[in-house]
Amino acid sequence: MSRKRDLVNKYSWITNSLIKVSRIFPKRFYLSLMKVIRSHDNNIALLIRYICLKNCTKFCGENVAVFSNVYLYNLHNLEIGNNVSIHPLCYINASGEIKIGNDVSIAHNSTVMSEEHNYSDINKNIKDQGYKFMKTTIEDNVWVGSGVRILGGSYIETGSIIAAGAVVKGTIKTNSIVGGVPAKLIKERV
Repeated sequence: MSRKRDLVNKYSWITNSLIKVSRIFPKRFYLSLMKVIRSHDNNIALLIRYICLKNCTKFCGENVAVFSNVYLYNLHNLEIGNNVSIHPLCYINASGEIKIGNDVSIAHNSTVMSEEHNYSDINKNIKDQGYKFMKTTIEDNVWVGSGVRILGGSYIETGSIIAAGAVVKGTIKTNSIVGGVPAKLIKERV
């Protein structure tokens, strides 16, 4: 991994130059380009996705890797820190705003949401009641295992590990390891 980071750092001047030049195109161009290259799995596709994120998100840090077949929605409400990796088959919908800190790894087939259905009116179909938008935050140095579901309004504090298959709703305290459905504390990282 450090070799790849060294390579990214070595050629960062090229990446930064491409990002500066890329600003001439409108955001809708990059949103379309993200869809076109979604399934491509090579280093050029990684670079193109990174340039697209730099042009479409609220904020995108350095050394962000979004791998193939990741579905990203409402990028204008998405903030991503430095050294973040989002692995294949993830689904991230930032309609209610999502903030991902630095040094976060989101393993394959995970979901991060920032909304949920309204359902309080029993006289209406749930699908017709609209949505509730809630900011979801993943702080720095977090590892999200494969197949995790992070629901809208969740807050995952620094240094936490979310075990594979967990469903998170609410706050996960600093340096916690959680797992299960719903996610519960397994142990603290000491």
